[in-house]
Amino acid sequence: MNGLIALLGSGEYLPVMDDVDRYLLANCGANGRKPCVVCLPTAAGQEGEKSILRWSKMGVDHFTRLGANVQALPVIDAKSANDPNYASVVENADVVYFSGGNPSHLYQTMKDSLVWKSAQKAWANGAVYAGCSAGAMILGTEMPDVRAAGIRSTIAFGILPISSLLPHFDAMPLFGKPLIATLRRRLRDGEIMIGVDEDTAIVGRVNEEWTVMGKSNAHFFTKDESRTYATGEKFTLK
Repeated sequence: MNGLIALLGSGEYLPVMDDVDRYLLANCGANGRKPCVVCLPTAAGQEGEKSILRWSKMGVDHFTRLGANVQALPVIDAKSANDPNYASVVENADVVYFSGGNPSHLYQTMKDSLVWKSAQKAWANGAVYAGCSAGAMILGTEMPDVRAAGIRSTIAFGILPISSLLPHFDAMPLFGKPLIATLRRRLRDGEIMIGVDEDTAIVGRVNEEWTVMGKSNAHFFTKDESRTYATGEKFTLK
């Protein structure tokens, strides 16, 4: 990925993310024209038509208000993820935005699909990747099963050097504490885990600095160390 990456703990398409999304639109390579945004409700593909339409409408309304040309595509399963017409739209986007839902469904739907291949072409050309919750989790190397307290994990794309990314971090109930401890114990030397609070994003590029944006904090863990970064602070994925 040559373009910016924005990973959100929550808050997609809400006013709390206006400053973050304005920054993404200003740095997506549109070069003086209206940016083209594609919203993908894929992670909600198993939640039924009402949920899919709700996420799609929220994305279109949000980015239209921010001055972009925006289209929501009903890429919700393997068949739609391999639709060449949808893939063509994604390939020509300036911002590709995955809203939240089920990370395993999102990963399985995107894996080896035409839409994912087209998205990779767009990002290689400098387009922005934006992912909230599930959309953020799939870029790490694994996605922990929260219901199993992190004992089980499923594979993710491994695009970023992050073992796992935990969204909604500040909203985790008490049972989330053992999850964090379990995941930290499994980290090998040099591996990191990141937690992103609700209404918060980390924004950066693969091999460059990242900035915390939005309402709250991001949390950086290794096997033996933890650090918290507030809004406006920068860090690297090392």
